[in-house]
This record gives sequence, structure tokens and C-alpha cells, in this order.
Amino acid sequence: MAGYQTGWIDESLVRAAEACNRKDFPFIDDIRDGILHYLEIRCPLRVFALEDLFERMRSMLRKIGCEAIAEHLKALAPPVTVSLIGPARDAGNGYELVFFRLLSEEIQLLRESGAEEIHFCNLKECVEILNCGKGVSKACKLLTDEITGFLERFDKQPIAQEHELHLTLDQ
Repeated sequence: MAGYQTGWIDESLVRAAEACNRKDFPFIDDIRDGILHYLEIRCPLRVFALEDLFERMRSMLRKIGCEAIAEHLKALAPPVTVSLIGPARDAGNGYELVFFRLLSEEIQLLRESGAEEIHFCNLKECVEILNCGKGVSKACKLLTDEITGFLERFDKQPIAQEHELHLTLDQ
């Protein structure tokens, strides 16, 4: 879990407790610490599926007599950082429309996987790839503004899910 903040684990437990009217649930820190201990010390796997993690959390909740909270616990992905370089390379230079389609698909896939917080990075490098490495130019500035605007509009879109999707971008 090194490199991850743990607030998302707490948030998932708080939501589950609130869903069954247990706003006073005192074991959030203990469950989070138990999960982190397991992942850092006892788990033999380098990669652990998110749903498996939440099933382990449900099991812990059941063991301490919190069946209702276990039943309301929904998987919540940790904040995700996505490089814009991948979709830019996949699209190729001069294919901005393909880039935006690929970026939309990636955001949708992350949303469907439970991500609520997505941070994008490498905007400058992305623009250089899409603009054939032409350096700083009016076209680069325009494309930078288009990508920024696209992510801002995407961030503000209403979604049918229970919780909002939040997108951020390094400039």
C-alpha cells in the first residue's frame, strides 16, 4: 500500500455505516489498519484485486458482528493517476479526435471499476505527441486548452451513479 493514501478505505467504511444508519461506527480505523497490515505484511500477492480486498473487509466486519455494514460495503477504488501519454501515443500525431475518444473510454472504464477520483498528468508531453513535437506554438496552446476544457466538462457531467466522479489535471 506504499504510495497510496488510505482515505478511500475509510470513506468506503463510512458510507457503508451511514447506509445502515450507523454514523457512530467506531471501528473504521481498526479495520483500515487491519487491512493495511494484511496487505503490507501478510499478503503474498503483489497485485490484489479490488473486489477481493473488499470481500476481505466484509469478512472482517462479519467477524466483529457488523453484518449490516458488511452487506452495505461497496467497492471504492483508490484515487487513480493516469498519464495522458498513453492515449496520445495510441491515437498518434494529428489524431486528436481519436485521442479524445480513447480518453473518454478510459475514464468510463475507470468509473465502471469504482474510481471516483482520477488525476491526469503529462499534459505537455501528450500535446507534444499529438502535435508531432512541434514545441511551443499556437496549435499547442489551443490543444492544451482543448484537453483541459474536455476534462473540466467531463468532470462537471451529471452521472447516474450514487457518487460523483472528480477529475484533476497537472498543468
